Amino acid sequence: MKKLEFNGAQGHMLAARLDEPKEGKIKAYALFAHCFTCTKDIFGASNIAKTLVQEGYAVLRFDFTGLGASEGDFSNTNFSSNIEDLICAADFMRETLKAPQLIIGHSLGGAAVLVAARDIPEVNAVATIGAPADSGHVAHNFSQDRAKIMNEGEAEVCLVGRPFTIKKQFIEDIESQNMEHAIATLNKPLLVLHAPADATVGIQNAAKIFETARHPKSFISLDTADHLLSKREDATYTAHAISGWAERYITA
Repeated sequence: MKKLEFNGAQGHMLAARLDEPKEGKIKAYALFAHCFTCTKDIFGASNIAKTLVQEGYAVLRFDFTGLGASEGDFSNTNFSSNIEDLICAADFMRETLKAPQLIIGHSLGGAAVLVAARDIPEVNAVATIGAPADSGHVAHNFSQDRAKIMNEGEAEVCLVGRPFTIKKQFIEDIESQNMEHAIATLNKPLLVLHAPADATVGIQNAAKIFETARHPKSFISLDTADHLLSKREDATYTAHAISGWAERYITA
C-alpha cells in the first residue's frame, strides 16, 4: 500500500492510497469512491480494495475534499465537487500511474461515478454499490434540519455520530442534478450491486438505476449485507463479483 496525494477540484491536497499486487502483472487500475461522509479507510472500502488486489487489480481510493486526511472544508463541498474530485483522481492516475479502466462507487460515491465516468474516457466498466438513483436522496439524513439550513444558510447536523456543517448550497446542488439523464447516457458497461434489505438506500434505487441504464448492464444481489458492507464476507463477495464481471471489459 502506498500513500499518495494529489490536488482536488478546489485546489486542496487530497489523501489517497494505492493498493497494488506485490507480484505479477497488474490486470488493470481501478478507482474507488467512498460513501457520503465516509473515508477511503472505511472497512468495506478497505476490504474491497484488498480483495481486488488479490484478483490482480491496482486500486486507488481517496478521501473527498474535507473528509478523512484530505484538506479542505467539507461544508464548502457538494455532489458536483465530488464528481470533480473523481475526475482529478483519474487525471492524477493517468499522469503518474495508468488511467483507470474500472471505476467503483459506494452509496453516494456510486451516484458520483455514474456521472464522472463519462468524463474519464479510459473507463470501460462502472460498478455501483448501494447507490441512490437520485443524489438528492442523501437529504433524508438531515431532513429535520432542512428548514434551518434553507432559512439560515447552514446548520450543524449529526451524521454517523459526528457533527457536520451542511450549507444551503449543498442541498441546492444535490437537488439540481439530473441523475436520470446521466445514467441513461452513461454508455459504458454497468454493474449494479445492492442488498435487498438495505435500510439506508432502498432496493428501489437499484431498480431505477438498472431500468434507466442502457445495455450492457448487470445486477447482483448482495443478499443480507448491510449498507456499509461491515461484514468481511460481504465486502469480499462484492469484490469478487466486481472482478469477475469486469474482466470481459478490461483491455490489456
